[in-house]
Amino acid sequence: MIKTILVTGGTGYIGSHTVLDLIKNGYRVVILDDFSNSSPKVLEQLEKLAGESISLYNVDLKDAKQVEAVFAAEEIDAVINFAGYKAVGESVEQPLKYYENNLIGLINLVKAMQEFAVKKLIFSSSATVYGQPEIMPLKESDPIGNVTNPYGRTKLIIEEILTDICAANEDFGVVTLRYFNPLGADESGEIGEDPNGIPNNLAPYITQVAIGKLEKLSVFGGDYPTEDGTCIRDYVHVADLAAGHTKALDYLFQDNQGYEIFNLGSGVGYSVYQIIDNFEKVVGRPIPYQVVGRRAGDIPVSYAAIDKAKAVLNWSPTKDIGIMCADTWRWQQKHPNGFQD
Repeated sequence: MIKTILVTGGTGYIGSHTVLDLIKNGYRVVILDDFSNSSPKVLEQLEKLAGESISLYNVDLKDAKQVEAVFAAEEIDAVINFAGYKAVGESVEQPLKYYENNLIGLINLVKAMQEFAVKKLIFSSSATVYGQPEIMPLKESDPIGNVTNPYGRTKLIIEEILTDICAANEDFGVVTLRYFNPLGADESGEIGEDPNGIPNNLAPYITQVAIGKLEKLSVFGGDYPTEDGTCIRDYVHVADLAAGHTKALDYLFQDNQGYEIFNLGSGVGYSVYQIIDNFEKVVGRPIPYQVVGRRAGDIPVSYAAIDKAKAVLNWSPTKDIGIMCADTWRWQQKHPNGFQD
């Protein structure tokens, strides 16, 4: 019997790629999204790529009655929750917006799950919950906390909420996936990262400079205690990240209950200059940049230990940094203005 998966935030960057991977692996997908940080055009592209129609409900998770109505209308077997605001800088400027949206949305979602006896959830967390660690690579068992921004704190609080829910409900199964830095796009070039305004993330910032939308890249800090002075991060292809969710679902459907955490990254750290170099190779010309002051909250080095995901989920990243950059550039070339094209 085909399982139906509710994907909240399913038209966002990681959500849309996960929807595709789920369908390719035989799951039926229902999307819940309010398009607050995505475009309705994503659904058109997803249906073309998947070769089938996809049910979508235009619903805000903060509206408990509308969320319940989705569960009443569909036979949901499990939920993947991507819905949440995610801009670090904005969260510092508007903390209440982040606490209200991310926490109330999650609470309403889990209440609806409990009312309709849906007992399997995958939560989209982040490496930001590790705070400012000094030892690498980061393991799931490492201490969490000391988070530097409200966005990260919402992830931390939700992890604690879900831990408590699993402790109180023995038949509830939750997998929390802590992402490192997603990069890349679907190999078709038809879906990818489409940020509003000046991008917060490095890759879309680089490709928008390369395509001529922005004049030059700002490199935040060139004086970190790293080999070339720039921050080092763990980048993982968004398609590999998507596959991690499918593997986590497979794990939950093997009747695994309780609360589990997995890092999803490549296990390799790349500096900002290394990422620029890799993009220059696929673009075929230099990427103009300027070094500016450090960004508040940035740590020098962050990369993942991914042994647990390999051993338990049978998941491993398959695409290297060259493919990540090439796929990102293909998406940008095909869609210079994102989903507005």
